[in-house]
Amino acid sequence: MDLHHPILREFPEHRETIKRLKGSDNNFRQLYEEYHKIDEEIYRIEEDIDFATDQEIEELKMRRAKLKDYIYHELCNATVIAPMGDTGPMLRARAQFP
Repeated sequence: MDLHHPILREFPEHRETIKRLKGSDNNFRQLYEEYHKIDEEIYRIEEDIDFATDQEIEELKMRRAKLKDYIYHELCNATVIAPMGDTGPMLRARAQFP
């Protein structure tokens, strides 16, 4: 069983939106990177590479779930905008991470 939960696997239907937002939206990129950092921490704990208490692992999993929700919200609320010079559409997320 694969213990990793990468965003691209969680939301395959949003693959292009994820790629564009990672390249154009700093807030989204920070959410994405934090999510994957926590996912890696959880994986290492579950594989007995690192140690954590039950409470610590549950807090990490809750944080990962919240980040996943924020990322999904950003993906669903991304709008297509035309940049100056109209070189093609770009995506920008409307919501900001609290």
